Amino acid sequence: MLSGHRSAWRRRGNSRAARIAVPLAIPMALGLTLGIILAVSSGNTTHIAQTAVGASASPSGSGGAPAVAASGAATAPAVQAVSSNNVNCDIIVPANPLSARGLATPYQLTGPAGTTAAASGCTMTNAANLGAFVQATILNPRTGALSVYNPLVITQGTTPAVAPVVPKLPRNAIVTIDFGFNGTNLIQVGATPNALAQGHCVNGLGSPFGQVSFCNGINFFTAAITLMREGRMRVPSEGRSANMVATAGAIGTGNACPNVRNFDMVDQDQSDNVTTVYLLNPTTGQTAQDSAANQANMTGTQALSNGSDNALIDRFLDPAFGCTPFTAPDLGNNNTPGTSQALDELLAIRNMPRVAALVPENDEMVLDVNGNLDPAKTNLYRAELGQPAINVFNNMADSPAMYCQNMVNIQTPRLMLDANMETGTASPVPALGNNLANFLAARLSGSFGNLNCQNFGLTNPVTLQLDGNGVAIGATFNTAKQTAKVTGTTTGANAGRGGGGARNRGNFMPGRRGHM
Repeated sequence: MLSGHRSAWRRRGNSRAARIAVPLAIPMALGLTLGIILAVSSGNTTHIAQTAVGASASPSGSGGAPAVAASGAATAPAVQAVSSNNVNCDIIVPANPLSARGLATPYQLTGPAGTTAAASGCTMTNAANLGAFVQATILNPRTGALSVYNPLVITQGTTPAVAPVVPKLPRNAIVTIDFGFNGTNLIQVGATPNALAQGHCVNGLGSPFGQVSFCNGINFFTAAITLMREGRMRVPSEGRSANMVATAGAIGTGNACPNVRNFDMVDQDQSDNVTTVYLLNPTTGQTAQDSAANQANMTGTQALSNGSDNALIDRFLDPAFGCTPFTAPDLGNNNTPGTSQALDELLAIRNMPRVAALVPENDEMVLDVNGNLDPAKTNLYRAELGQPAINVFNNMADSPAMYCQNMVNIQTPRLMLDANMETGTASPVPALGNNLANFLAARLSGSFGNLNCQNFGLTNPVTLQLDGNGVAIGATFNTAKQTAKVTGTTTGANAGRGGGGARNRGNFMPGRRGHM
């Protein structure tokens, strides 16, 4: 994940183990980083050097890269000053969350273990650090039609800036709800004693997943996959990119448009966090759904976003490659086409790569409370996203060792080939890389360390050139094929946590509390 706000590099500390993360942000408007790069090849090593860099038009600037992007008159992100070092929050799930009324009832962000929102920093004005985001995908079981809806999250004790739209759901609708967070652990709490059971909500197994959690994902994907197999639900082809350099199948996916199960774009913790955006009134601290009507009627608002691997693909990679994300009518925005985490998984199911990336056991989110591999927790996480359980066949690609090997051997040449094209696109996290190409290089390097791929006899294929602020401004790629070596039983603590590379705290990336 690039964890988005921390995802790609991920995660910050919690009560079980310290985690270092680097904040990641997803700008709502893409600026262009102007520059020229030179690719000089020598054997298996290619150096990507930034020779001229212009100004980046990133809406939120660099530095801390807050997940707040300007929209309208407001120009400065409203980030609340908090004295607490808290990195965990609770989210109050409304009663009957899978119903139309439940979806339209605001979720409430508050502090953990009874602390207040203000004292804990768990407020939506502090979204860059502790913002929570919710996303629903709806299936009509009769027709196979899909739609999306983004339930609103408000800070506990506030009211919505604009009342959420009540969605019109199809009869017997099957709804899945995905949660994303820009902190470390987001814990579901029912507004009523039965709320979580009513929504078939899961937060983890033995220990929290962390930034993400789910409601009713297993039922949704079971029904969706059945309809796909019967030809009753249409999921498009991922398409081909005219911009990507076509490559041999041995390298990866050629010039196929990206999906969330491609090894040429996954990171340490794939398939996490959502594409939801909210509007913030920085004066009152109130939030509203991001819709055309609210944008027109609310002045001086700011857009809040969750750092996520899905947003990385939908908002950055697809536009750069000339590709189009899989969308469905947004029931909260007058049926305007919208993206979602579940739609991205369905697209990947329909266009499964020959060597598919599935959530690995050394993903930090699926380790047990002691940091060891936990197959049952991994399988639960996978099932909530429509991914198959661990078996002898997919483990050939997705065991901790093989996930590292495939990420290194498939993604490295992909990034090298696409680097010239990606340098003209703004970085999702300017504090990590000065353009999309260098951001992705830093993300791969960090993922290698965070999964402890060196424990399998592998070598980090990326050498970064950093400026004085630690921002990647160039990268050298070693594309020599590597073979993972496994000796004995490796625990999660040894195979997937830390080691080599700063964590991002984002979800796009390896790292902070977001995951890109």
